[in-house]
Amino acid sequence: MKKYFIGIVLFIAILTYLVSSCRKDEMKPFSVAFYNVENLFDTIDNPNTRDNDHLPDSKIPWNTKRYKTKLEHIAKVMAAMNAPGFPTVFGLAEVENKQVVEDLIHTGKLKDAHYKILHKDSPDERGIDVALLYQPKIYKPVKTRFIRIRFPSEPDNPTRDILYSKGLVYGMDTIHIFVNHWVSRYGGKEKTDALRRFTGHMLRLLADSIFNVDPNANILIMGDLNDNPTDKSLTEGLGAIEPRPPFAKKRLYNLAILPYKAGKGSLYYKHWDLFDQVIVSTALVGGYNGIKTDVNQEEVFKKDWMLYHPKKGPAVPNRTAGRHYYGGYSDHLPVMVKMKVDLSGEIFTII
Repeated sequence: MKKYFIGIVLFIAILTYLVSSCRKDEMKPFSVAFYNVENLFDTIDNPNTRDNDHLPDSKIPWNTKRYKTKLEHIAKVMAAMNAPGFPTVFGLAEVENKQVVEDLIHTGKLKDAHYKILHKDSPDERGIDVALLYQPKIYKPVKTRFIRIRFPSEPDNPTRDILYSKGLVYGMDTIHIFVNHWVSRYGGKEKTDALRRFTGHMLRLLADSIFNVDPNANILIMGDLNDNPTDKSLTEGLGAIEPRPPFAKKRLYNLAILPYKAGKGSLYYKHWDLFDQVIVSTALVGGYNGIKTDVNQEEVFKKDWMLYHPKKGPAVPNRTAGRHYYGGYSDHLPVMVKMKVDLSGEIFTII
């Protein structure tokens, strides 16, 4: 009987090893990043937008040399984020048009990422939009929409579209991606709070429409939300909560909450804020459909060479321009979430 028992234990151990080895070979990386690149404008006047601050004859001249420097700086940051590779999908905010994004992905090491672009001009008065870069060998878009946000209280106040992309990861798992850039706090947080809460509510309705079809859908929301993870636009408007088990169906979990509570931020004005966030559905924290991330996976990417070091106070993002031309990178830091994709299509449980 003892030999029989030892044999059973040995069999289980070998089977567990073989299964784990096979599963390890079938686990593939899938990374998501977002970066507000701070006014990536070309030098050409667009009569339909308010781009007067980014022209060669502007108060702070925006010329070809400075434009190329901006491209090189942003490309350097993006290429360093997931070295030696690149983030699989990359959301961008504050790009003027598709051409500047084309110029960006053909700058420096970004050429090696072989990114494709999803972009459409939005009605934003400043002419800034969101965009999504993706590596087609890993992520294949099957449906794209640019969702117009109209505020009932301010119908003449146009803002950026929300970019929606439904796609396949490694040709198997479906994921729904939303790229956002919500209304800024310009004019005061309280004055603009209702607009962000409305946007959060509309985005929640979109997520719920997906949940109604598939309660275990893979949903990923990223963007510069111009609020912190604990503000009402996120907790009440969008209903994005802190990722703590047990995880319930049809929920959205904000992967930025834990880093924010730990004092991390992606931009600085008097104190650190974490406006750049990644929010995921239950399936992605539970790994129910083969794609999984950890609850503490949002990383604020910060290197010393990206920062400005004042004589007093903390080092802050070294921006491109403000009252003067500084020649830096962006006033935001990018964020990234790493995931794993199980290509086996099977879950092995040994009882």
